[in-house]
Amino acid sequence: MKVTDMMGAAKLAGRAAGEKLRGFGKTRSKVANPLNIPADETEHETWQAEDRYDFDVIVVGAGIAGSVCATELAREGYEVLLVDRGTEPGAKNLSGGVLYSRVMESVFPNFAAEAPVERVIVRNELLFLNNDSALGIDAWDSRLAEPANAVSVLRARLDPWLAEQAEAAGATVMAGIRIDKLVLSEKVPGQVIGIKAGDDVLTARIVVAADGANAFLARQAGLRRDPKLHEQALGIKSVIRLPEQTLRDRFRIAGNEGAAYAVVGEATGGLPGGGFIYTNRESVSIGVVVRLDSLKASGLASSDIHDRFLAHPAIAPLIEGGELLEYGCHLVNEGGKAMIDGLVGPGLVSIGDAAGFTLNTGFTIRGMDLAAGSAIVAARAVRHALIVENYSRNQLRVYTNELRKSWVGQDMETYAGAPDFFDSELLFARLGPLVSDVFRRLHAHDGTPRRHIGTVAREALAASGVHMTELAKLGYKALRSL
Repeated sequence: MKVTDMMGAAKLAGRAAGEKLRGFGKTRSKVANPLNIPADETEHETWQAEDRYDFDVIVVGAGIAGSVCATELAREGYEVLLVDRGTEPGAKNLSGGVLYSRVMESVFPNFAAEAPVERVIVRNELLFLNNDSALGIDAWDSRLAEPANAVSVLRARLDPWLAEQAEAAGATVMAGIRIDKLVLSEKVPGQVIGIKAGDDVLTARIVVAADGANAFLARQAGLRRDPKLHEQALGIKSVIRLPEQTLRDRFRIAGNEGAAYAVVGEATGGLPGGGFIYTNRESVSIGVVVRLDSLKASGLASSDIHDRFLAHPAIAPLIEGGELLEYGCHLVNEGGKAMIDGLVGPGLVSIGDAAGFTLNTGFTIRGMDLAAGSAIVAARAVRHALIVENYSRNQLRVYTNELRKSWVGQDMETYAGAPDFFDSELLFARLGPLVSDVFRRLHAHDGTPRRHIGTVAREALAASGVHMTELAKLGYKALRSL
């Protein structure tokens, strides 16, 4: 079906559903106020930019944030269009990783059992990698399995399932549509009333931008500035097939258990960033994330950093004999709270990666759970705006206010200083070799008398060139930032 035909079909579907539910020009029957917040009387009239809309809500981007938001609103009986530029949701998404999945259970009961997840993560390892050594902190805890705390996912499998849930809830799903720009009202200056793809236009009372880290729509609307180089990183990833039993043996897991590794140091050649490994059902996702400003300054090729990590003596045995299934790269937000600018405009709401909700805490890299959490809050705020029939910026600020009070907003605030902490040459280039040298000295029995651990540590510190004041400052920043 051509784009024009698909847009026309969607428009007819939306209008047919709208006629059935409410009739155009009629007021929707009053329902319970989900947030108990009074309507914005001062701008109550500014919503009515058009006499007729194709949909109540158009959600752009069928990733986790978009599908969760569309599902929540469709379940309330609203006419929702979920549109994605891939040939199917997830088709263009190389991403995946560890999804902290408790939030998903609140939208999709039994999510971990019914969704196409890979493994339940019960082993988490933090690994300091050096040229010729590796030092890890390995944490295995069966309590993380039931209920599932985190699962590994491949987005090419998960995203279609999520879109199916939105469709089952009543949303119209359209794939293979590239949105060129937002459509603004001619009656109310600046009011977003829809989207345009080619020569075709679809209108909605509210548009939800869930179009990923590039955030094209939010930038077009002036909600987000262009990111600075140090606020984004490049992720380079391979997916490598391994026999299931081989995978279990190498990563010391059983059944549907999974493991996740966070790797610093030589993983990125000492550049700010890190390596990652997580187990899927019959494959391993492995790669590096390198901050763009440091990558540019180094003059190194991202592919070379990736290949060197996979060839490291501590890493190569984990993937030996595997078959490469996928290879690619994508942008990752790294700026934390500092990247979150405006979240709402007249008739427009931004959620998920498009809004900048990503956190690197050192122990965990989070984005998917924050995307789902922001989508849930946004759906409540959008529903409220639809109830009071006010789509102004002031009314939609309910989303901003409620988000700030939610666990998403509070987590972003808690780790607001994390990006500054990880801007440390000591952390990525010199700390790992120092700690490794301490352990080497403790384990190397060369026939000389043993010394107290304090003496060994001081000798290693002196040999490293790292000053105690540097360690103290790094520890202080860690306590404040993490």
